[in-house]
Amino acid sequence: MNIHTLPLNPWQVNTYILSDETNECVIIDPGCFSEEEQQQLTGFISDNGLKPVRLLHTHLHLDHVFGTRFVSEEYNLKPEAHPDDEFFIGITKEYASLFGVTIDEDPPPLGNYLNDGDEVKFGNSTLTVIHIPGHSPGGVTFYNEKEGILIAGDVLFRDSTGRTDLPGGDYDTLISNIKNKLLTLPENTVVYPGHGPSTTIGYEKKNNQFLR
Repeated sequence: MNIHTLPLNPWQVNTYILSDETNECVIIDPGCFSEEEQQQLTGFISDNGLKPVRLLHTHLHLDHVFGTRFVSEEYNLKPEAHPDDEFFIGITKEYASLFGVTIDEDPPPLGNYLNDGDEVKFGNSTLTVIHIPGHSPGGVTFYNEKEGILIAGDVLFRDSTGRTDLPGGDYDTLISNIKNKLLTLPENTVVYPGHGPSTTIGYEKKNNQFLR
């Protein structure tokens, strides 16, 4: 599986484009805010002959959905996320203004719910949805056992974990879910977070002070 990372918008959200030998791809957490960032995303997809077939979200905090409407309309894809985060959609524009960010409208409604244990298929590849609430109520990660990769959103970072002071966040819930659902994965699993560099499950088990 090919994993391409685009750090986008002022929050430097890692937007991921996952593809395989069929050239089908999924777009995860489209953070593109400006027209230039939109062109970065579409340019990569076009230059590599990829066909987007799913628009996935690890969660629906505003920095992870800036480009959702654009990608949805550009590739005729329905946004997909966990139902427990759906309430964020209708308050995105208002919430953005609190951070001094102006957007024209809220993201489009979800076209499909992603629940714990669901399988997301594209090309010859499959991602398993793991629900990890705590950073947000509907936070999910996407795991591919064969490739040993985890798209973690804002749940787990290198040497850190997601913040829990936003609406619906809960520290104890987050830590419990990370320990019980993620740290049980193989230690060589590569973790691709929503911000910053990648890490591994083994590294976090040994070094992450929040998980001891």
